[in-house]
Amino acid sequence: MPDDEEPHSIRIHLDHILTERGMTLTELSSQVGITVVNLSVLKNGRAKAVRFSTLSRICEVLRCQPGDLITYEPTTPGP
Repeated sequence: MPDDEEPHSIRIHLDHILTERGMTLTELSSQVGITVVNLSVLKNGRAKAVRFSTLSRICEVLRCQPGDLITYEPTTPGP
């Protein structure tokens, strides 16, 4: 992991939802209006931020909720 990336506990489930919808990343890219490269960065958990407008458009196209795409999974057990 490069030094400028902080570890995080956010998980992206875009692959799972795309599989459920029978859609490719390329198809999603054209319908959402962002590049395949940027979607790939998001899908692989390397995105540092996501615009709400982008998240809204992804949810609209995939007919899902933000919580279907993104979850928080702590790396250490809580108290």
